[in-house]
Amino acid sequence: MHGLGWDEVTALSLLPQQDARTRRDRLEVLTALISGPDFDPVLRGGVLKIPPLHAVFPWSCTVVDCARPRWRRYAMCSVHAEQCREAEARGMNRAQFLRTAEPLPATEMPEAMMCRICPQRPAFSLQLVLCFRHRNRWLGHLKRHPEASVSEGEFERWLADQPSLPGYGECCADVCDELAASPLGLCGAHERGYIRAGRPGGATLPKNFFATYERGDRPVPVTCKDEVAFRAWCRAQLPVHRTGTVNLRGLRPLLRAEVQWGMYVHGLQPVAVWHLTWVQSLADECQRRDADSLAGLDASVFRRAYHQRMVQEIQQALRKIYFIPSETRDAGYIETEHFGVRFPHRSSYIDLTCITQRWLRDLLWDHIAVVLRSPTCPRSAQPVDFVRRAGAELSAFLEAEAPGGGHNSTMLRGEHVHRFVADLRNRERLGLPFRGHARLDGKRAKVTENSRRMVFNYGRALLRGALDSGSAEQIGLDRAFIAAMPAGGPGTPRSRNPFPDEVARALADEANLQQLASGHDPHDRGLRDMWETIIVTGRRANEVIQLRLDCVGRYGGLPLLWHDQTKVGNLNAAVRIPDHLLHRLEERRKKTLTHYADRHAGRPPTPAERAQLALFPTDILNPDGRRALSYTWFHTGFRSWLAELDLGGHYVAHQARHTLATRLLRHGASLTHIRRYLGHVSDRMAEHYVHLTSTDLDNVLQHVWVAGPGTAHPGELLTSDTAPLTHEQAQALAIDLSRRSTPAEGGFCTFQPVVNGGACPFNLDCHNCDKFVLSGADLLYWRRKREQWRLLAERAPDDATADYLHHYFEPTARAIDGLEKALAGLGLLDDALALDLRKPQDYFHRVWSTAFRAADLADAGSDEPDEYSDTCTADSDDPEQEAA
Repeated sequence: MHGLGWDEVTALSLLPQQDARTRRDRLEVLTALISGPDFDPVLRGGVLKIPPLHAVFPWSCTVVDCARPRWRRYAMCSVHAEQCREAEARGMNRAQFLRTAEPLPATEMPEAMMCRICPQRPAFSLQLVLCFRHRNRWLGHLKRHPEASVSEGEFERWLADQPSLPGYGECCADVCDELAASPLGLCGAHERGYIRAGRPGGATLPKNFFATYERGDRPVPVTCKDEVAFRAWCRAQLPVHRTGTVNLRGLRPLLRAEVQWGMYVHGLQPVAVWHLTWVQSLADECQRRDADSLAGLDASVFRRAYHQRMVQEIQQALRKIYFIPSETRDAGYIETEHFGVRFPHRSSYIDLTCITQRWLRDLLWDHIAVVLRSPTCPRSAQPVDFVRRAGAELSAFLEAEAPGGGHNSTMLRGEHVHRFVADLRNRERLGLPFRGHARLDGKRAKVTENSRRMVFNYGRALLRGALDSGSAEQIGLDRAFIAAMPAGGPGTPRSRNPFPDEVARALADEANLQQLASGHDPHDRGLRDMWETIIVTGRRANEVIQLRLDCVGRYGGLPLLWHDQTKVGNLNAAVRIPDHLLHRLEERRKKTLTHYADRHAGRPPTPAERAQLALFPTDILNPDGRRALSYTWFHTGFRSWLAELDLGGHYVAHQARHTLATRLLRHGASLTHIRRYLGHVSDRMAEHYVHLTSTDLDNVLQHVWVAGPGTAHPGELLTSDTAPLTHEQAQALAIDLSRRSTPAEGGFCTFQPVVNGGACPFNLDCHNCDKFVLSGADLLYWRRKREQWRLLAERAPDDATADYLHHYFEPTARAIDGLEKALAGLGLLDDALALDLRKPQDYFHRVWSTAFRAADLADAGSDEPDEYSDTCTADSDDPEQEAA
């Protein structure tokens, strides 16, 4: 890389300077890859001729039969782009404009054209396709014969009489592959540039050489005052820019192969658009600076932002083939793609040079490699970032406080870790930043309780892993140093509150929602649609943002939303949604398809492309529409909206999940169904969302009713939360659930005269009455009853008495077994066993008789609820349906 003149290059290069052997080996590797069968043949050679409709690098105007190239970032020529902007201002979309636009003829030569008479001379006129001399001859013929311009076939007869003239050879510019336009030996573009440069070397032609020399077929003399200066000017020239062509002849062989390989790798997963003019200008910039290779260079030396992005992408592609994993370990970074892993929205390159101690950096590299090779490799880069943060912080502390900067691992003891722990805790207490630079932007984040815990936990895992693998013994690291690193410990449990009623009403108000859409989403990317989906379904914000195009539809007449709950590994899960949300998301889908057609010349997506489209795609670096908008984009707009509403507190979108979970619990949903519906990892996590209390649990358990021992089918579940009610089931359950009830010993009495205050006609024989039902809150009572009867049977004087007791208690046992199965199926068995016996005084502080009307139950089984609040009552059947 010598001779570049870039001071920044050597400062930021991670690897030593390339020698001739290294460059030769790399060129051989790239040459073999470029010659492979999978490489795009269009990208081979020194001059790349790209077809107009190339899959990765298209350059022609998308208007059908238009012969002009694309202009700037638009997929149309400059004329059609301006017409399209005017049409869009009138309300026409791009697809409609493309169907009605008229094609335009070419105004420049996409490639060098030869004269139709002399094939060894370049054409000067695009319309006539004639060289300069024959063009002048035709114009002279028209002056002498004015009637020839309107005479049919005159031009063809004139062409037949014209002799072919010899050419002038190839252009003298080293990088140019075009023919010379004059005896000076330069093509038309380079000859004009030579004249603008003041004719270095003084190369000139005789005046009127066409008439004095060429007419007599004599050689034209060229005078040159300084041929060395003229040749130097020719060597320094850049290639002529031609539409659809990338000229790489002026680059060094290794750099040329790197650009070709970078273009090929970019085509495998095109995240950003590379215009051919950008590629050519990047090649020109590298040729101007006489660069040997792009490997190891700092992209910031290029002034244009798109050049920097292109160089970074090419460097990422080159690192994977230039270096093996062991070499990246020595260089101080790791490539995740060497292990077959690419974290979403992250580069494969992870810089580890923030750890200055070589022994610690090697331990960190080995630890990350084990994580990447593990069959349980994480889905995101968070674990890698956290352990890198821990390594950077420990490294910075050792550099400042340990003897010799901590570079000699044999000198470290447990006391150094104790001091490190105390320093980090003090920084947390005082709100100071970290010592180490672990952020990509170079800034230091503040130490918080959570980040301190992460540093301890991942630092401990890093050092313990070195101890288990034997690496600590190899480098002489003291065991006391490793053992002194503490665990982070449990964090302070925190749970967000549900939205207060007035805040919930404000966030669902139609006027406020219109303000959200118009004021904070000017380009209509779907901010309001995201928020309404969150508050109606209770999905996580990122689950809504990452929705695919075909995520909604009717299945069996029910509107469903399909989404991925990646946090719990539940992919392609469905949840019921109301009709108004279905219509809103279908409108968003139409807008997304229209936007896709606008970006692809009016072409709708193919079935394979449609399956990958995002419902809320971003416009940035997303030509195929697969990447969704970011959570940062959603959070920024949502936070600004909340600030304008001035609700008098700090609220976030995630509180919508807490609100929905609490409402589900209040209306009879079990904790298991709340966990399943909201996609929680465990019941314990669900408790943080529903803010469960003993009173709430008591109320939930009381909603689980089974038939008593005096009924025809003891233990039969009378309220089912596992399946939606049918019309017939609702009518059958109406016998018991449509009436009020009153507490009885070990359950509820549903006999209406008794409920209304009358005397019991059955002499209070509740346990043998078919009007008596058991609830989930009574399980512990009946378990103790069962133990009592078992003891009586065991103490019976003979087998006949024991059999009689077992037979007499058998209906009650079946009722208890049915109650246990019902609670176990709902995930409430452990909670029911932990609930103490109900006390008689509790009856005066609760409303025990909330239930459905028979008509409401029948409607719940046959009709679809429009709003959540319409169907949520004390004995809700299906929380998933009610939440919709």
